[in-house]
Amino acid sequence: MIAFVIGVILCPILIPILHKMKYGQTERDDGPQSHLKKQGTPTMGGIAILIAFCGGSIFFLKQNYDGIAVVLVTLGFGIIGYIDDYIKVVKKRSLGLKPMQKIVGQLVITGLFAWYLYKSNLGTTIYIPFTKGMTVDLGIVFVPFLIVAVLGTVNGVNLTDGLDGLAGGITLIIAVFFMLVSWGAGSTILPVCGGVIGALLAFLIFNAYPARVFMGDTGSLALGGFVAASAFLLKMPIFIVIVGFIYLLESISVMIQVLYFKKTGGKRFFKMAPIHHHFELCGWSETKVVTVFYVITTMLCLIAFLACRYLFVA
Repeated sequence: MIAFVIGVILCPILIPILHKMKYGQTERDDGPQSHLKKQGTPTMGGIAILIAFCGGSIFFLKQNYDGIAVVLVTLGFGIIGYIDDYIKVVKKRSLGLKPMQKIVGQLVITGLFAWYLYKSNLGTTIYIPFTKGMTVDLGIVFVPFLIVAVLGTVNGVNLTDGLDGLAGGITLIIAVFFMLVSWGAGSTILPVCGGVIGALLAFLIFNAYPARVFMGDTGSLALGGFVAASAFLLKMPIFIVIVGFIYLLESISVMIQVLYFKKTGGKRFFKMAPIHHHFELCGWSETKVVTVFYVITTMLCLIAFLACRYLFVA
C-alpha cells in the first residue's frame, strides 16, 4: 500500500518533468505503424517504479538481509538501465551503453549477489518443480547457472517491454506469485514482493494503453533483477521458466530471428521480433496481445503454484 501510494503521487509529478526534459521514446520506422504515434512519449518511468518500490520496502528491511539483497539487486540493475536510457535519450546515442559495458555491469551485480548467497549459507540446492520437495545440489555448477539465469531473466524482461503495460503487467502477476509463495514458505522477502506489486499497480495506471509514460530500461532491467533475485532466494530459479515463459518466448524469438536472418541472407522467420510485434503485424491489436500474454502468465503461475505447494508451512 505504501509503494502504491508513493507511485500514484509520484507518476503525475514525474511525467511532466520527463516531458519538459524531452526524455521521449524513439520508435523504429520498420515497426508497426500504430507505434509511430508513441514517438515522444516520456520514457525512464522506471524511476517512479524504483522510488515507490524502495519507499514501500524500506520500512520492512530491518535485519531482513534477504529483503535487502532483493532491493539492492533490483536497484543495481535499475541503475544500469538508467545509464543506458540516459545515453540513448540525452546523449542521442541510439544503442545506449555498448553491449560489453552492459554485460560487465550486469556481471558485477550478479557476482555480488552470488557472493551474498554464498556468505548467507543458503547453499547451492534448488527445488525441482512437481517433485514434492525434491532438491538438486548444483555444486560448482551453481555460479555459472546463476549467471545464465539472472542475465537471461533480466534481458528477457527488457525484450518484453515493447507494448503498453506488457512487461509491467506480466511482472506484476509474477510478483504476486512470489509473494504468495514467500508467505507460504515463511520467507522474509514477502514485504519486498509486496513493494513491487504496489509500485507496479501504480505505474500501470499511467502505462496501460494508451501509455502516458514508458518504464524504459530503467524499469525493465530492474524488474528482471527482482524476479531473478526472488527466485534464487526462494531456491526456485527453475520456476522462472514456468512463470516467466513469456520472457523466455520473447528472447527465443529474437535469437531465432537473428540466426535465421544470417543463415538465409536476409529472410525473416517472424514478421518482426520480439514476438509480440509479430502478432501485431499478423493483425492482433496491441491490447489483445497484452491481454493474451497476461492470461498465459496467470495460468502458468497457477500451474507453478501447484508445483511448489510443498514449500508451504503449517
